[in-house]
Amino acid sequence: MQKIRVAIVGYGNIGKNVLAALQAAPDFEVAGVVRRTSSLQSSPAELQNVSVVDHISKLDGVDVAILCLPTRSIPAQAKEILALGINTVDSYDIHASIWELRQELASVAREYQAVSVVSAGWDPGSDSVIRSLFEAIYPQATTYTNFGPGMSMGHTVAVKAIPGVKKALSITIPAGKGKHNRDVYIELEDGYDLEEVTQKIKNDAYFVKDNTKVTLVEDVDALINTTHGVHIIRQDETQSNTEYGLEFSMRINNPVLTAQVMVACARATMKARPGAYTMIEIPVIDMLYGNREELVRRLV
Repeated sequence: MQKIRVAIVGYGNIGKNVLAALQAAPDFEVAGVVRRTSSLQSSPAELQNVSVVDHISKLDGVDVAILCLPTRSIPAQAKEILALGINTVDSYDIHASIWELRQELASVAREYQAVSVVSAGWDPGSDSVIRSLFEAIYPQATTYTNFGPGMSMGHTVAVKAIPGVKKALSITIPAGKGKHNRDVYIELEDGYDLEEVTQKIKNDAYFVKDNTKVTLVEDVDALINTTHGVHIIRQDETQSNTEYGLEFSMRINNPVLTAQVMVACARATMKARPGAYTMIEIPVIDMLYGNREELVRRLV
């Protein structure tokens, strides 16, 4: 069996879990890890036998690049890598601009005969698949997605990028019917005003639609817990009888599940035509390892 060679681009919480997921999968091979030049001098123990470089062009025979990067750096990185003829998978999570990013990456991917899977996390991502299935089988109803309580990696990274923030943690608290509160904990750099930083956080696209509370703490690390969850409900609110409806819920380790979703989508890129796709456009069976007929026999 010819294995799928994957480059991990970025090596934070998600990158580390992508490495573990790839090493556990029989059909993948780690081509290498792409890190910032400043990080090349001190690789952790688990990378001692892995090629670590500062640009993907320095790795040989890469089939797919899994982009374990902050959301706002994904568009430029994905375009650059697709232009090398390498498939990409990302977990871009700004819902309002996913369609536009998919359109941008689709033209690049088709030009260079590559495949891009956009927003391949758990939300957006696997939750999007659940919402789509719910709408297909219960069309005359309304879906609510309630996140948490738990740490949001995308929101946390967004806060860390704001000038003056030394460390950050964003906790998502469900408020019902798809509404959420955001509890943000930060450590400040010297010389910055808490009120000014707070306003920048609340005005960021990640937070502007939610009720956000910012708290200054001495030690953010003491509060970090990667547990998260979701509860998706679809119900017909025009009916007097409310006993009918669809529900899906899960409690997860955020970076672990995100990594597993991205690896599954990396597998699917090898079966897709050139272009860019979200997870609702990809056959689920293409994400699975194994013989297609045996999968149908076992899972249907």
